[in-house]
Amino acid sequence: MEDLVIRDADVVDGTGADSYRADVVVDGGRIVSIVKEAAAAGCQRPKAVRELDAEGLVLSPGFIDMHAHSDLALLRDPDHSAKAAQGVTLEVLGQDGLSYAPVDDRTLDGVRRSIAGWNGSGDDIDFDWRSVGEYLDRLDRGIAVNAAYLVPQGTVRALVVGWDDREATPAELDRMRRLVAEGLEQGAVGMSSGLTYTPGMYAKNAELTELCRVVAAYGGYYCPHHRSYGTGALEAYAEMVELSRQAGCPLHLAHATMNFGVNEDRAPELLALLDDALAAGADLTLDTYPYTAGCTTLVALLPSWASEGGPQEILRRLTDEGTAERIRHDLEAVGSDGCHGVPVDWDTIEISGVGGPGLGKYVGRTVRESAALRGEAPWTTARRLLVEDRLAPAILQHVGHEENVRAIMRHRVHTGGSDGILQGTKPHPRAYGTFPRYLGKYVRELGVLSLEECVAHLTGRPAARLRLPDRGLVREGHRADLVLFDPRTVAAGSTYDAPRTPPTGIPYVMIDGRFVIEDGRRTDVLAGRAVRRGPVAG
Repeated sequence: MEDLVIRDADVVDGTGADSYRADVVVDGGRIVSIVKEAAAAGCQRPKAVRELDAEGLVLSPGFIDMHAHSDLALLRDPDHSAKAAQGVTLEVLGQDGLSYAPVDDRTLDGVRRSIAGWNGSGDDIDFDWRSVGEYLDRLDRGIAVNAAYLVPQGTVRALVVGWDDREATPAELDRMRRLVAEGLEQGAVGMSSGLTYTPGMYAKNAELTELCRVVAAYGGYYCPHHRSYGTGALEAYAEMVELSRQAGCPLHLAHATMNFGVNEDRAPELLALLDDALAAGADLTLDTYPYTAGCTTLVALLPSWASEGGPQEILRRLTDEGTAERIRHDLEAVGSDGCHGVPVDWDTIEISGVGGPGLGKYVGRTVRESAALRGEAPWTTARRLLVEDRLAPAILQHVGHEENVRAIMRHRVHTGGSDGILQGTKPHPRAYGTFPRYLGKYVRELGVLSLEECVAHLTGRPAARLRLPDRGLVREGHRADLVLFDPRTVAAGSTYDAPRTPPTGIPYVMIDGRFVIEDGRRTDVLAGRAVRRGPVAG
């Protein structure tokens, strides 16, 4: 007999097709049969060792988080309910051009300090890997959910060129090409960039194009956090579309938002740009999170010249009065490239996490509110936090627009990504609520998407981008990475005030045929593994 039969489920299969009622049989970690309308047809119903009554529940493929920052969290926290409880069965790591492979000892130290606000210091992690393949092998020891990896272009540049703002030499470019190729050969699904983060932002388009040609040759995709989400956002999107065209490389636009006051009501312009590219033959997808606030690190707002040379140089400049005043002027008067060309509004910058003791009173307050506590200017407080906390503070940026969020999520190449940072006392609620929020708020409450459309955005479409032939659909022969949720009650519990509140309405989550969430509770199953790039087609 088979392992499990899920009886009388309303199947939403991840293709966008209408739902149907069926018994779904799971055995050996795969879906072995789907018997549609079994009860109504009066046929012999499938039998199994275990039966699960799914009356009133929707059965869908597991959700794929196309933009995750769980690179260390998956190793640190075996429970990982932040994602498992949402129905996420696969996360894509290595985002925004900065992660922990490939590295040497020197590069690893710089990366750890530069993205401590995303992933913590890593002092509790045994970094027993250096290559992409070794990192994926580490994941294979057992993690809560599956994970794919993007070669981080900024990390590659730090390893080869360092943290300086200069062009790579021909020899350095050749070595970067080799490192990207090695990462893809070892299982990475593509390459990411963070083009408002150092040192990746120092790469000219010619350099990025050469690396993308390598990615294309291995059947991967390019996932850029492009050069601006504020002033010049449309130009930055167009730049990436053209770069991918020249490289012949599939493009996936990371957290594709139109933020800040300069971009209010401008989502239709972005979508027209994308439609034109698609009509011309572009292989293009994007991801978004269903919130208006962004999330990053406080140090990321600084102008790129202030970040040249890496974390130690940043701290040196912040402690020099004259240089610190130049930084303030760029931030407040000019609009730094780190803040997307928009003069910073300290009322929109909320401290969400700190690493150092004695700084917790600032968490949950804007920089301006924190400054008022001390009776000083906002920049003085921001500078103090950066220095005292060794660049670790994480922030929320309340700079988005709801109409843009809704318009972009409707697009036919849209996928879901949490961009979830799990660090900090008060992280962004998207880390704990993105996927149930799509289903609860934007499907059930607002009707922005139909249920079938939304599930396709969160499952089948991202699986196709990742070139995973046996995931992302409820289909015979596919892996049993499945979610059962109640469409009447599914909702995000997380809020800006209580960001770690678990969701409701998702009683069962299965990875490789094993329950990681059962009856609404986390089991002790660690069924996740590294999901490596598939073979090149053709």
